[in-house]
Amino acid sequence: MKQILLGLGLIVLPLACIGEQQINAEAEVEIMRAKAAIKQFAGALQTELKTAMQAGGPVAAIGVCNTQAMPITAKVAAEHGMQLSRVSVKNRNPANVPNEWQFAVLENFDRQMAAGKDIAKLAWSDTANVDGGQEFRFMKAIPTGDLCLKCHGSQLAPEVEQVLADLYPEDQATGYSAGDIRGAFVVTRMVE
Repeated sequence: MKQILLGLGLIVLPLACIGEQQINAEAEVEIMRAKAAIKQFAGALQTELKTAMQAGGPVAAIGVCNTQAMPITAKVAAEHGMQLSRVSVKNRNPANVPNEWQFAVLENFDRQMAAGKDIAKLAWSDTANVDGGQEFRFMKAIPTGDLCLKCHGSQLAPEVEQVLADLYPEDQATGYSAGDIRGAFVVTRMVE
């Protein structure tokens, strides 16, 4: 009897491992898709911001964020078949307030940064049960670069402060230093 049970265990264990490998492979595919969408979005937005910055300085760049960030986000999300957004605990746009699980991930990113982890490598993924389906979730930290400080730093030009006050009266996205976590990119997608 022990030999039969042992034999069954030797059959079931590899099958369980195959199932786990399949799940891990599927998760890796989703992570790669999410990273590709984020890279495309960040690249497109950064190109627009740099062009605006060269043409009209930080005030022009704020205009790009105000009018073009959401359409760029929507275009990339549609191309990749997923939801794409940015969130921050110190948001500029009220649409970028993190929900409960996103807030928890942002807090985790802060703890990892405090422990010396490289912000550029901070990422998180999970699959959650929602409304009778499975939702893949991915977040990647957004590091604050030197260029970001023109509109998100502690020392802002008076004209930048004025435009921010006009466009974003509830702005909280200032006071950052280079190397801080500005927020995170968020990707979600329903999976089978």
